[in-house]
Amino acid sequence: MLLTRSYKIGIVLRQSCCRQFSNVNVLQRSRQLPKWLGTVIRRQASSSNGNGERKVGYWLLACCGMVSGSVIIGGLTRLTESGLSMVNWHLLKDMRPPRTQQEWEAEFEKYKQYPEYEHVHKEMTLDQYRTIYYMEYLHRMWGRAIGLVFAIPATYFFMRGSLSRPLKIRTLIYGGLIGFQGFLGWWMVKSGLKFEAKHEADIPRVSQYRLAAHFGMAILLYSSMLYTALGILLPVQPQPAHPRMKTLRILAHSSLGIAFFTALSGAFVAGLDAGLVYNSFPKMAGRWIPEDLLAFSPRITNFTENPTTVQFDHRLLGITTLSLIGTTWLMARSVAVSPRARLAASCLAAAGVTQVTLGITTLLYFVPIPVAASHQFGSLAVLSSALWLMHELRRKR
Repeated sequence: MLLTRSYKIGIVLRQSCCRQFSNVNVLQRSRQLPKWLGTVIRRQASSSNGNGERKVGYWLLACCGMVSGSVIIGGLTRLTESGLSMVNWHLLKDMRPPRTQQEWEAEFEKYKQYPEYEHVHKEMTLDQYRTIYYMEYLHRMWGRAIGLVFAIPATYFFMRGSLSRPLKIRTLIYGGLIGFQGFLGWWMVKSGLKFEAKHEADIPRVSQYRLAAHFGMAILLYSSMLYTALGILLPVQPQPAHPRMKTLRILAHSSLGIAFFTALSGAFVAGLDAGLVYNSFPKMAGRWIPEDLLAFSPRITNFTENPTTVQFDHRLLGITTLSLIGTTWLMARSVAVSPRARLAASCLAAAGVTQVTLGITTLLYFVPIPVAASHQFGSLAVLSSALWLMHELRRKR
């Protein structure tokens, strides 16, 4: 009997040290051992699995950093009117920019055949074209880099068995979203290569609907990966049993939701250059409600096509978001949440105040590029803080 048990212990210990056996098998076999030895093996297996998952968490954070970089570059591309400078899309051919004078002239001639040059950049020189070309080129190459930073480690983690079943499903979804995001980018650019004026002040630009879809997908991908990474890297801390804890959780979720829609409305502001109308705050040309708020017909189109209405809505959403964030911060202090949750709430409040300040500054100074780009990046800061607070307030399972 003693020899049999010793033999069984030796088998399990040997298997726990071999890479060919998964942690799940070790945990299952440890239940057949004496209580003290099974506990030791389970702790070792859990520690090994935790280290592997932490690598996955750091990888997802790196992907989030790449996506946030893409948002910044995309904002600069839009602000510098560079997005339509590359009139073709090829997965591999575009990876090498023009080098010789002849190649640059040929590329410039292609650009001249499209509406933006005719209506906006008629006086542009070849040197000026190079500047906007390189901006769009950087944006496209950064998108390809995101694909590589995601795909190579993902393949490695799949082959090593480092991903649990839920993580495998999420990873496949993220990969699909990254590919779809590339399609949305070209679909957006394509809309600006044709021009059909609907209103007198129209100029060639990408569709604000497609721009909002492209930007919305980016922040959706960013938010999802960040929340998953936080779940891996930051174990949930217990929160006090307070009667207002449920209300606080609702406020945190609501802050994230309204922040998302505010950011999305900002894409319509960018797409219509709505930041260049009514550059005063808090009133618009001395009025709380501008005269041309519902000037378009049918009226429903004002909310997505009238620059005045789009800016008005973005203002209201921004103020509402800040008010909700402030309420959430005050509630978190009154509930006496865990130190990390309180820090998350404070970061959310700071990000909200900074974002509104940047938005007003962008408006008053007629959309200076550095401030406007910072304002776009600020939307990610608000979303990140809201996601962090939501994670901290989760019920511990």
